[in-house]
Amino acid sequence: MTAMTSSAFTEKDFQTVRDAFKPLEESARRRCTEPGEPELIRKAFEFASEAHKNFRRRSGDPYMVHSIAVARIVVDEIGLGCKSIVAALLHDVVNYSDYTLSDIRNLFGDKIASLVEGLLKIKTILDSGTPDGQDPESTQTEQFKRILLTLGDDVRVVLIKLADRLDSCRTIQYLSEHKREKILSDTMLIFIPLAHQLGLYAIKSELENIWLKYKEPAAYEEIESRIQANALEHDRDMDAFLSPIERSLECSGFHFSIKRRVKSPYSVWRKMRIKHVTFEEVFDLYAIRIIFDFQADPVKGMSEREQCFLIYSIIAGLYPDKKERMRDWIDDKAKPNGYEALHGTFLAPSGTWVEVQIRTRRMDDVAEKGIAAHWAYKKDGYSGTKDNEIEQWLSRIKEILASPGADSLKMLDIIPGYISSSDICVFTPKGKQIPLHHGATALDFAYQIHSEIGNTAIAAKVNQRLVSLDHVLRSGDTVEIITIESVQRSKKRRRIPSTDNKQ
Repeated sequence: MTAMTSSAFTEKDFQTVRDAFKPLEESARRRCTEPGEPELIRKAFEFASEAHKNFRRRSGDPYMVHSIAVARIVVDEIGLGCKSIVAALLHDVVNYSDYTLSDIRNLFGDKIASLVEGLLKIKTILDSGTPDGQDPESTQTEQFKRILLTLGDDVRVVLIKLADRLDSCRTIQYLSEHKREKILSDTMLIFIPLAHQLGLYAIKSELENIWLKYKEPAAYEEIESRIQANALEHDRDMDAFLSPIERSLECSGFHFSIKRRVKSPYSVWRKMRIKHVTFEEVFDLYAIRIIFDFQADPVKGMSEREQCFLIYSIIAGLYPDKKERMRDWIDDKAKPNGYEALHGTFLAPSGTWVEVQIRTRRMDDVAEKGIAAHWAYKKDGYSGTKDNEIEQWLSRIKEILASPGADSLKMLDIIPGYISSSDICVFTPKGKQIPLHHGATALDFAYQIHSEIGNTAIAAKVNQRLVSLDHVLRSGDTVEIITIESVQRSKKRRRIPSTDNKQ
């Protein structure tokens, strides 16, 4: 948050800064074990504290509290190391003091100075206003393109900036309405897509919920209150659902932990809008995550994928599963940003459908911390089929964005959606995954199913909404094809068209 005031610090203010630094220092001590790293972080803290002395945020807190909060997100929620922590502590020093990049380079070295310089570039991009006569959304598109270009230099710059944006959103209530609107707009159109594509799902979800809370407060309060109203009953139902699963997995020799999850207010709101369903019709409101220790078995030789499916089969032996909602994102089917998991939906004794997400510890780390965790596992020697996926993606992004002309933005469907990969994955109504090239239409989908269906197709339904055959599909869409034969049968039988010829 850039809004700040100036007034002399009291001893209480200095103590507030020191108290804020203590948990960061503890986290950094566990994460940064190379010789000299704890001392470097302490040096950055003391340097930045002096630079920000007597400056306050709009909340009244010392401004240094923000820099510390960003550094804590960097280490605790993203999982980056010493240089990123130092850069986070220093990220606003050049903006709000007389110190220069040369000073930072002399004191902390070239790499940290380079990270701070990258953060300054992003701030300059975001602070640039909309030229006269230009649409604000077009400006944001260009800003996003320029931010993406920094990925090729060092992706840690963007990760630190995401941490900065998250802390700004967590304290957005102290900003003026004008600045709040600017931050929320940039967050939705730039930072949420970035968090998604880099695999930072927890950060993405929190940013989405903050956006909804301030942009659609009535909807947020209603959905949140309905979720909370069911909380106690939900906990009892989940206890009954989980007990047999836990016993069965223990008997099978698995070492695991289970996390419970209720769908976020934003995710519920978005699903209600896109699929035109009520709150009661949101299928995957409740979910659990089974996170287990993958143990290579030299005798049975079961892979991570096979052990995930073994757990799925154990649960399916206890509860009915909704087979058409099974989602396999493991190994070569992983999402472009590295996300891997096996999702299933099972009928609990209470009559509620519960989504179960099955992951190894490695998969969970990547799901929670995205690209940073991917690189950490690569450094530790993990070898999987997706090792080079993210590096290839980064190279592809840089290459596309560096190409001249407006076509580069068309090649990346980035605003307001997500960064594209070369392929997308859509689903039939029965849950079958259909891979298609990016930019594929509903007609392409029809021919992918069967040439006869493509020849007789007259329209489509995407996410239960009637569209034309030239409608461009996105990953995750559920697609039905309406054919001439299905319409004729509908007229003859005088009822809703049969789903026999719909895919």
